[in-house]
Amino acid sequence: MYTFSNRLKIASFILMAVGAIGIAIGFMSAPSNVAEAKAIVAAQTDGHGDAHATEDHAISNEAAEIHDEDHASMTDHAVSSDSHASEAHSEDHSAAHDEHVLHQLQNKPWAALYVAAFFFFMIALGVLAFYAIQRAAQAGWSPLLFRVMEGITAYLVPGGIIVFLILVASVAHMNHLFVWMDPEVVAHDKLIQGKIGYLNGPFFLARAAFFLSGWIAYRWYSRKLSLAQDAAEDNTNFVKNFRLSAAFLVFYLVTESMMSWDWIMSIDPHWFSTLFGWYIFASMFVSGITVIALVTIYLKSKGLLEQVNDSHIHDLAKFMFGISVFWTYLWFSQFMLIWYSNIPEEVTYYVTRIQDYNLPFFGMLALNFIFPLLLLMNSDFKRVNWFVVMTGIVILAGHYLDIFNAIMPSAVGDQWFIGIPEIGAVLFFAGLFIYTVFNALTKAPITPKRNPFIEESKHFHY
Repeated sequence: MYTFSNRLKIASFILMAVGAIGIAIGFMSAPSNVAEAKAIVAAQTDGHGDAHATEDHAISNEAAEIHDEDHASMTDHAVSSDSHASEAHSEDHSAAHDEHVLHQLQNKPWAALYVAAFFFFMIALGVLAFYAIQRAAQAGWSPLLFRVMEGITAYLVPGGIIVFLILVASVAHMNHLFVWMDPEVVAHDKLIQGKIGYLNGPFFLARAAFFLSGWIAYRWYSRKLSLAQDAAEDNTNFVKNFRLSAAFLVFYLVTESMMSWDWIMSIDPHWFSTLFGWYIFASMFVSGITVIALVTIYLKSKGLLEQVNDSHIHDLAKFMFGISVFWTYLWFSQFMLIWYSNIPEEVTYYVTRIQDYNLPFFGMLALNFIFPLLLLMNSDFKRVNWFVVMTGIVILAGHYLDIFNAIMPSAVGDQWFIGIPEIGAVLFFAGLFIYTVFNALTKAPITPKRNPFIEESKHFHY
């Protein structure tokens, strides 16, 4: 049995406490009105003021001048009317821009919270998919790791509840993360109006509740069958788990894609990609496998999982390497087709990220592809624990940036910054994740006993 050390438990509480303080600071520092928002933007631009608003005024003034030149022969009354109309339009446009910037700055703490909440939740969901695949494939190498996977997927409950509450807050108009939830925006946007049958608050939350219920129910029942198999005299529970896992994978493939559309892609309802579901899946899958490797290596360092050998770590590292390459393939396929076709409605997604998120956008590619490729290509390195840990940390940092790049541009525009709210949110959810996972590991023997393939797993070498 695993014992949750007081040192690790205290560390998780400290992370949650420090993270909660950072999250609170983020919400308290968010502007409450346009004047505060303009002051924040002015400070960020070193006193140059709102460059976007200035540009908008310049465009409006230039348009007014051209308009006056073209209609110089009109009466003074007509010119005066046009001038007033132009000024009114300029003022309305400026006010709308200021309101938009206010919403972006108010979104910052919410977006920071949402990115971290989704990132740690997707790790647990990726592990659940990997676990179901191992069960359905009746893999012989992995049963020694089943308890580790079951411990990590315990985070689905608290993590899923928090993500759901953020979605509820969005539907309740407590933030502006999802622009299609704003009736005023929908009233003037024909494209969103065409999607209102799918993108509406009640249906959105109903789908989220359905997804979460299905994932958590499978995890609970599969775990129950797994523990029952330890005390059983036959393989009935094992066979039930096999059938359940095979059926769940069909459910998972559909719901994971829909979840990625709802929870991430719909933040920018004017853009879509048919590859997006697979793209998010690859990110959560490699992140989940990476955490399995990190937790396994940690437990081995504490004298547990003695029968897990270098071949098991090597296989996990191979998955880390292979899925990193798969993620890159999906990323490039999506990027190349959109960039090459140069359709304005599609390419703006990447133009925004390259112009306003240059460092995190290209940094993500380096962390998610170049580093894993160079570090894990050598087969011998996959058996070195500290090397796998180092690579795993790089991969997790890269995929946090991946989710950051997917959510932030549409939520906060160019007002992004990795500061106290972002770091605080990561620390809070890291602490909650550590506490939940390692607390769950104390609830059952760390090694399965009656799995039909357990002996094969114990003697797994190549």
